Amino acid sequence: MRHGQSVWNAAGRWQGWADPPLTELGRRQSRAAVANLEGIDVVVSSDLRRAVETAALLAEPLGLVPEGTDARLRERDVGEWTGLTRAEILRRWPGALDRQWDPPGGERATALRRRVVAVVEHLARAHRATTLAVTHGGAIRCLERHLGVEPEPLPNLGGVWVDVGDDGTMTAGPRVVLVDQADVAVTVPRQL
Repeated sequence: MRHGQSVWNAAGRWQGWADPPLTELGRRQSRAAVANLEGIDVVVSSDLRRAVETAALLAEPLGLVPEGTDARLRERDVGEWTGLTRAEILRRWPGALDRQWDPPGGERATALRRRVVAVVEHLARAHRATTLAVTHGGAIRCLERHLGVEPEPLPNLGGVWVDVGDDGTMTAGPRVVLVDQADVAVTVPRQL
């Protein structure tokens, strides 16, 4: 599952391993998503604050305590693109996003795939239960590609079910979106 909206999501900035917190909307998204969760036995998250906060907000109403964090669930390290907007990246590296370049100074796609697949395998072996892993959009899309699914952009509190068989084989299940973004929009009080 992808974390709730962060400060940099709201600003349109690429985060990678940067560690901005959730926005108030991100907290509301996380609280609202709980209504659509059932059958979760274990909650774990990336060690980045936006995922840790989301995991805590999801686990508590379910009567769970997050099992901890795992850095292998982190977003892709986007190197020199960290903190930049899409437009800024395209100005400095024309065509880079269309050709899916590895970010300069960042993590290669092959390294991301190895660590994401490894952490999913580890979580399946370690917990043998329905586990909610709160992670990041890039990590989820990488896993989908590995499983033969061509990913599309994923909203906050969106994710994909992955079944890991006893023999370690992984199968992509359906994508889910736990919260309608419009239902938790920020309400700004009118000035008197």
